Amino acid sequence: MSNNRYSFNSKGKNAKINAKLLYITSSKYEGDWSSVLHAHYFTELFYVLHGTGKFTVGGNSFSVKENNLVIINPNVEHTETSLKSSPLEYIVLAIENLSFSFGPEESENSFKIYNFSPYRQETEFYLKALLKEIKVKGLKYETICQDILEILIIEMIRHTNYSLSISSSNTYSKKINKECGTVKRYIDANYKQNITLDLLSNISHMSKYYLIHSFQNFTGFSPISYLIKKRIDESRALLESADYSIAQISEITGFSSPSYFSQVFKGQVGVSPAEYRKNFKIHQAT
Repeated sequence: MSNNRYSFNSKGKNAKINAKLLYITSSKYEGDWSSVLHAHYFTELFYVLHGTGKFTVGGNSFSVKENNLVIINPNVEHTETSLKSSPLEYIVLAIENLSFSFGPEESENSFKIYNFSPYRQETEFYLKALLKEIKVKGLKYETICQDILEILIIEMIRHTNYSLSISSSNTYSKKINKECGTVKRYIDANYKQNITLDLLSNISHMSKYYLIHSFQNFTGFSPISYLIKKRIDESRALLESADYSIAQISEITGFSSPSYFSQVFKGQVGVSPAEYRKNFKIHQAT
C-alpha cells in the first residue's frame, strides 16, 4: 500500500478575505443597452463570456473581448458598450469592502483589464457555480457563495503573477473617512454659501454617487441633508438669540428665499420660524 501525506506549511490560520458579495448578474446585449457613465461604492468584476465591445473609464475607451476580466475599483466612473455585430455577454460580481492594487505605480482608485483566456475553464466554472447557488438558494447558499468568491479572488491573484493584490480595507476606509471629514468641515465653515453636490464632489475627489453613500455612512446624512440640517441649526440659534427678521436669517444661513427657508424650517422643526421664535420667548418668560 502506498500512502502520501501532504502537510500545510503555514503554522497559523490564514486570514479570511474581508469581502462581501452584494450581487451577481448575467447580461447580454440585445439592442436596448443604455450606456451611461456611473460609479459605485463597491468593486465590480466583469468577465466577458462572449462578444466584443468597449469600456469607457473617464475620458478613455478600451476594447474588451471574450475572456477579458475587467476590474473596476470603487468610485471609478465607467460604462460599457457592445458591438452590434458581436454582442457582449458577461457576468458581473459586485463586491463590498474590497479594492485592488495593480502595482506601485498605479492608483488604487483605478481599473485594469486582464486576458484570462488561459484560465477560461476554471474561471467560468467558479462564476457559473456562483450563479447556480444564488439562483437555487439552497441551504447555506450565502456561505457557499462567499467561499467561492474567496477562491476566485485568490485564483485571480495567482493568474496575474501577483501584480494584483488586495488593498487593506482599513486603509481604504480611513482614506474615505478623511475625504468625508473634509467635506463635513467645508460645509460647517461655508454653509452660508451656495454649496452644490458637484462642488462637494470636486472637493472630495469622489463621484457624486459614491460621495452620497460614503457621507451617509460617515454622518448619517447625505451631504445636502447635512447642509440643510446645519443651516436649520444655525437659524434656530439666531431665532433664539438675535433680533434679525425672518428674511435676514434666511439670507444669513444660506437659503435662497424667505419662503423656501420657512418651508424647509417647518418641515424639519414642525413649526414656522416665526412660531418657533414666539414659542421660545414664551418658554423663556415662564
